[in-house]
Amino acid sequence: MSNYSLMFKYIIIGDTGVGKSSILLQLIENEIREQHDATIGVEFGAKILKMNGMNIKLQIWDTAGQENFRSIIRSYYRSAIGALLVYDITNKNSFHNLQRWMEEIRNNGNANMIIVLCGNKIDLESERAITYEEGLQYAQQQKLIFLEISAKQGINIQSAFYQSTQKILQEIDDEKILLGQDPGIKIGGQYKKREKEIKIIHKYEEAVQLKKIDTPNGNKCC
Repeated sequence: MSNYSLMFKYIIIGDTGVGKSSILLQLIENEIREQHDATIGVEFGAKILKMNGMNIKLQIWDTAGQENFRSIIRSYYRSAIGALLVYDITNKNSFHNLQRWMEEIRNNGNANMIIVLCGNKIDLESERAITYEEGLQYAQQQKLIFLEISAKQGINIQSAFYQSTQKILQEIDDEKILLGQDPGIKIGGQYKKREKEIKIIHKYEEAVQLKKIDTPNGNKCC
């Protein structure tokens, strides 16, 4: 029997050099490498989060940013329910290329995908080229979750995955995402359907809010 309730498939995407592999390494192993070779194709990692009384397994695919790997990566878009879209706050090109990445996601991705826009490398504040406000404005325009992070210092890495996972769980509770029908979610052996809370009303006053009614003659009747 699998040791999780639900498994969510994630992808990490963005230009080469924005720190995608460092984000995965920080999440899985809580460490950072000063030097990291460019990802060839796709790398993989897994992490279990405890949320809402369940073990949620994240299956995370770290994708290459080079153009020549783009056709390989497109197949991962369709099977992912969550994504981290990463840019480097010290690199204007990586921010300007976000639109191209968003078009890739919209054209090839899962319609239910929850996306977190991550501005990485806030440990290099003195070299900042993209302001927090610029990142936030773009995220709001695209209806994305937004966080500035540091894979090197571990700032907001956990939060990026927790916030998006919580959003996915909320979408499941609201039946906007249907279990068993989304390729980005796998039901594990520990899964038990959560019952929706139904409020039982015991008193008439709780069910009806009595309001004062104004008549043409003030408060006098007739």
